[in-house]
Amino acid sequence: MTAEPTLVDISEIEHARAGLRGVLRPTPVEPSGALSDRCGRQVLVKPEHRQRTGSFKIRGAYHLISHLGPSDDLVVAASAGNHAQGVALAASLLGKRSVIFMPAAAPLPKVQATKAYGAEIRLGHVLVDDCITEARSWAAEHGGVFVPPFDHPAVIAGQGTLGLELAEEAPEAGVVLVPVGGGGLLAGVAAALRARRPDVRVIGVEAAGAASMRASLDAFAPTQVAEVRTIADGIAIKSPSALTLAHAQALVDDVISVTDDEIGRALLLLIERSKQVVEPAGAVGLAALMAGKVAGNDPAVAILSGGNVDPLVLGRLIEHGLTAAGRYLRLRAVVKDRPGALEAIVSMVAGAGLNILDVAHHREGVRVSVDEVEVSLTLETRDPAHRLEVMDALRSEGYPVEQL
Repeated sequence: MTAEPTLVDISEIEHARAGLRGVLRPTPVEPSGALSDRCGRQVLVKPEHRQRTGSFKIRGAYHLISHLGPSDDLVVAASAGNHAQGVALAASLLGKRSVIFMPAAAPLPKVQATKAYGAEIRLGHVLVDDCITEARSWAAEHGGVFVPPFDHPAVIAGQGTLGLELAEEAPEAGVVLVPVGGGGLLAGVAAALRARRPDVRVIGVEAAGAASMRASLDAFAPTQVAEVRTIADGIAIKSPSALTLAHAQALVDDVISVTDDEIGRALLLLIERSKQVVEPAGAVGLAALMAGKVAGNDPAVAILSGGNVDPLVLGRLIEHGLTAAGRYLRLRAVVKDRPGALEAIVSMVAGAGLNILDVAHHREGVRVSVDEVEVSLTLETRDPAHRLEVMDALRSEGYPVEQL
């Protein structure tokens, strides 16, 4: 019979905190009026995207590596980017070599940053889980020490130092929202808060397209999801470990999920109103609050766990967030094929104060009468209600329109 995993206790987290003094950058909790107004409750954020390497991952990586012996001069890891950078920097600070396995499609800035911290990069596979498998095997063959992204007590203890900071920096908090991939951050934060602030609810938030922790809790065992598909690449994990699942079962109040559209809206709000550039995985806690998925009206802390996002990808994420927030409208209208017809519909739209982003008209390959033409418009709107107003206004003028 397999022994039950031993949970990390507060003394281990306190020990990790002592070892991280002078290594971490302070990231004090901040209140946000804009986010509070949007969510209808006091919202505070823990800006770990401002941490060294751009995420919380340096905490667990440094704590584990700092306890290796002098002869353990090679560390190996696998990551989509944040854990990779944490391991690479920690190894560099501690005078060790690092080899990092990353997915072939890992964002270029994360790959470049990991190299800049001194790591040797091995690219391959599509999913982080497959990179982890290869990294473990390679470490065993080459005498390296594998540093897991979440499945190790020292990693969990290191991440738990964030929970100690929350207990001190946000005494008013009634609930803490923790991004969940493999569950290391959730396990560490929950262990710290259960010891220091047992009254606080700890809720894990994962992407709906990678909801492996919720599936594992429901099955009472680590469970792989059949497919991982989400814009939140930092938490796109097929399954938690037995160790992180045990912490979630014992210490966490709930684990919920958010859709990519909800994540996109949260990213957009953070950029527009809070001036915070956060990667999708770091925005899931706020996404849950905005979507009304967190019960109660007590003060809530959303951990913004990372900010390592490719500028090219950021542009697409902003477009996705604008679309999810109802800020774009693509419509099809049919107008008479005569001079001035296109100008008339464009003028009407412009007269309503709408910004026209794209316009095109087609005769070929569309099902319209011989004396008609199809017009496609992409418009910038204020919100979903405004989109409906535009459609109604066009129909009232006799234009047959449909949203694309």
